[in-house]
Amino acid sequence: MKLAERLLLGSLLVVGVLVAFVIVIAGRRIENRLAQETTATLASEARLVGLQWTRGVDADSLADRAGAALGHHVSLVDSAGLIAGDSDFDRPTLARLESQLPLREIAAARAGATGSSTRVSPSTGEEELHVAVPAPRGVARVSMTTRALEEVLGRAKRDVVVAALPALLIAIALSYWLARSISRPIVELSNGAAKLASGDLSHRFSLIGSGEVGDLASALRRMADELGSRFSALESEDVLMVAVIESLSEGVVVFDTRGRIVRINESARRLLGVTSTIPAPSDWMPRDRVLREAISGSIAGEDIAPAETTIDERILVITARALPAGGAVLTLFDLTPLRRIEMVRRDFVANASHELKTPLTVIGGFAETLAEDDPPEPQRRQFAAAIRSNAQRMQRLVDDLLDLSRIESGGWVPNPIDLDIRIVAEELLAPERIRILSPGVQTELTIAVGAERVYVDPTALRQILTNLIENAARHTEAGTVRVFSTAEPGGIWIGVEDTGTGIPQAHLPRIFERFYRADPSRVRGPGGTGLGLAIVKHLAEAHGGRVRAESTVGKGTLVAALFPHRAIVTNA
Repeated sequence: MKLAERLLLGSLLVVGVLVAFVIVIAGRRIENRLAQETTATLASEARLVGLQWTRGVDADSLADRAGAALGHHVSLVDSAGLIAGDSDFDRPTLARLESQLPLREIAAARAGATGSSTRVSPSTGEEELHVAVPAPRGVARVSMTTRALEEVLGRAKRDVVVAALPALLIAIALSYWLARSISRPIVELSNGAAKLASGDLSHRFSLIGSGEVGDLASALRRMADELGSRFSALESEDVLMVAVIESLSEGVVVFDTRGRIVRINESARRLLGVTSTIPAPSDWMPRDRVLREAISGSIAGEDIAPAETTIDERILVITARALPAGGAVLTLFDLTPLRRIEMVRRDFVANASHELKTPLTVIGGFAETLAEDDPPEPQRRQFAAAIRSNAQRMQRLVDDLLDLSRIESGGWVPNPIDLDIRIVAEELLAPERIRILSPGVQTELTIAVGAERVYVDPTALRQILTNLIENAARHTEAGTVRVFSTAEPGGIWIGVEDTGTGIPQAHLPRIFERFYRADPSRVRGPGGTGLGLAIVKHLAEAHGGRVRAESTVGKGTLVAALFPHRAIVTNA
């Protein structure tokens, strides 16, 4: 077979395939265009119906009128997902219809978009196209059967086929002439190269053979494969880079040459309060002088040294670097937790030193007197008693510090059980024990109905009540110390109320801090360690609860801890 005949047969085959391909593609494009236009039309109708669904308008009557006017099935779905009005169902039937929330078009419309789906209607048994849009009082949906669309599509396909037959005959006649040239492979190679240039790296050349045309096709195929692999590698690297940047706890912001934000990770959004989508202008960043100077200087090509500033009560270290190709990258490091830890450490050292200094001074002074002088027996006993009292105070301080450290570090985990509050409270309110704490104090126990038992660690409850009772007795010279329990939906409140000196309102928010004392002059006797209420707070929080305090100067104080029902116990 001659080359011309082979080319002719090849041309005829190609033309036939192209005609079939055109018919298929045209049919699909017509189908897609018809579906899009129909969807847009139904969406417009739904929006029109939705705008009429306002307060005071009967949804079912509106749906009936709209359905009759439009010739389509109209449904109005309220915010709870129930059909408030429908042109195909009466009111009794509407009450039996299921929630529409799981439907795809309803979910999309509730999200603020136009939703569409196709499914078989349970009432008519026909396939319907449903289009839903958001409305002021819910979702408006307009539906129609796809039978009409299929009829239009069938006619369009027949028209395409009829139009394609003459074109096929003409193409066959022209193929004889085209077969005499070698333009076809050149054109195909040119078209393929254009697709590659436009970014369609999936296109491959079908030409195989020897000679310059075959060599060119092979070279283009190899080039497409190489470009595809390189682009895949770049995409993988970009995905990895994005994942790394998003995983950083430091904030990262990238600016282009015009000062627009082109990339920002989640940490930077949180630190700077940026919620806008990118690209966005840098003017949307917080108006902080240090931040603004770092941005403008780095975009101008300067490398900005680390600088510290405060934005929204966060202490940030800002560093900016100019990019070689223009633009800049800004990094943010949050120093707030470190500064908070440093402040806590300084306060702890200062408070612990202050609390230990007084008993150590007393012990040292009396011990020196006993060692160098020879005081009478009564004074020696008095000095020894003072040394023992201050040593016990230091021991209590050390014990409380160890307990607090163990609770805060998670070394102690509550082991809660169902406990009778009255038994524990009566044990701690024993007369001989209270007499030692404060001879002039009377005790009461009030257990509310429904608050007789609590789910709590027994040791923790005893320590909480012990600290609260001792605090109340220490601040009450003559009066009443009452242990009580009350119930609320969230759990059981257990606390102690006294009729003592009270706490000024200015000091009340800080009484649960370590070593904090509202007014040492109000305390009868040597006072506590200043850690009791801090321990109470951490023990309550370890059970998933919380604490509260109420006080009036001269009338008394109430401190209570909440223990949730079957609380979620945490490592404090």
